[in-house]
Amino acid sequence: MTSTPFKPPVMFMGCTSDAGKSLVCALFCRHLSNAGLNVAPFKAQNMSNNAAVTPEGGEIGRAQYLQAIAAKQTASIDMNPVLLKPHSEKGAQVVVNGQVSHDLLAKDWHQRKSALWPAVTASLARLQQNYSQLVIEGAGSPAEVNLRKSDIVNMEVALHCQASVYLIADIDRGGAYAHLLGTWMCLSAEEQKLVKGFVLNKFRGEQALLHDANVWLEDKTGIPIVAVIPWTEHQLPEEDNFFHRSIWQPNCLNIALIVYPYASNLDEFDPLVYQQGVNVVPLREHQDLSHFDAIILPGSKHVATSRKHLAKTGLDQQIIHAAKHGVRVTGICGGLQILGELNLDPDSVEGEAFKGLSLLPLTTTYSSLKTTVQRNIDYDGETIRCYEIHHGQTQCSAQLDSFVEQATGWQLDNVQGSYLHDLFTNRKVCQDWLESLGWRGKCEDWNQVLDNELDRLCDKLSLPLSQLSEQLGLTKP
Repeated sequence: MTSTPFKPPVMFMGCTSDAGKSLVCALFCRHLSNAGLNVAPFKAQNMSNNAAVTPEGGEIGRAQYLQAIAAKQTASIDMNPVLLKPHSEKGAQVVVNGQVSHDLLAKDWHQRKSALWPAVTASLARLQQNYSQLVIEGAGSPAEVNLRKSDIVNMEVALHCQASVYLIADIDRGGAYAHLLGTWMCLSAEEQKLVKGFVLNKFRGEQALLHDANVWLEDKTGIPIVAVIPWTEHQLPEEDNFFHRSIWQPNCLNIALIVYPYASNLDEFDPLVYQQGVNVVPLREHQDLSHFDAIILPGSKHVATSRKHLAKTGLDQQIIHAAKHGVRVTGICGGLQILGELNLDPDSVEGEAFKGLSLLPLTTTYSSLKTTVQRNIDYDGETIRCYEIHHGQTQCSAQLDSFVEQATGWQLDNVQGSYLHDLFTNRKVCQDWLESLGWRGKCEDWNQVLDNELDRLCDKLSLPLSQLSEQLGLTKP
């Protein structure tokens, strides 16, 4: 399907991080798709350790993957051509067009623009050829003037495609009007002309109380508040942070989720978080784990650092002690590697070789070659969808039972691990895993849950979404 956009791209930028850009973009994609538009998401550069794999076998941010689902499109690497995956306080793996770009790792931040900008514009051009409407997400804030000369994701993109820009402020934090005014004032005159409206997000209260402030802001800028989005609870995954909080509770299934530094793709455990009678407890520091029903070690962007954190906090000994006393321990990807005996690093991917917890007889050898592939696995007569995204290959030195799939997963009594991500989003895997712990409930297909949640939110927020699309002339009043 090819067509020329009949309207300029719509672009949402935030006054701050976590202003709600990703969610608004996802819901606007679904809103326009439900209205019959051929819409696609785009974010030039994302910084996140939450990544998904597209059918081409490339990595993109999980937020853009969700936005593609919201737009009812197949995710592609063009929707997020540059992905930065932090692995230290000052370093990040650079993924360009879905693949790791080793030559950019040594370049200074400001020197990367000349190499990355062509990838951004090429992806943008391909999307514009194939979709009639683009919904673009910015990153952080366009008011970060110290980053202006290296910008490839905010106003540089807006100017390139002459996008209709909307600035979003999180009013729940306070200071929303100062954020909007200050951000607008940091823009050049040419950039200010692209701003079509302001959006207040996460509002609690009576909207009539905003009237005088809205008038004041429009008098200062000439830009109206075009939509007020109320605070809305939802089950959609967060772009990067894991905001779920809980403590051990009686009379339910308690699962400890070990959130070590550089833990990745934590949203794949959302199907457990939202099950009735299941209590997922994120743990970052030392705690007695023997009274939990299960322990999960998630993926990690930097496994060696995550392993050091376990040793520093004493969580490693707690995990070993719990495993020896029958508590279920499940590792996913980097978590699987930590459960093994030895991790070798001849290509210096992790920076050093290190010992695992020795709960499984596994040896992992890291290499610069990265596996990124979608998988369809036969599981007990059903096809489940999952993906691999990891450095390193793992060998088993003993005859073990397989966990989900032979050669990517191993199990020894109550300890198990797999390279396959998104296992728990598959109904049968989730059901079997929880039932094996004594849970008695019924899991739903999580992909269907997310799809239903997108429609529910669009219906609940139909007024502000319609106000945006009508101002742009994308839908009829």
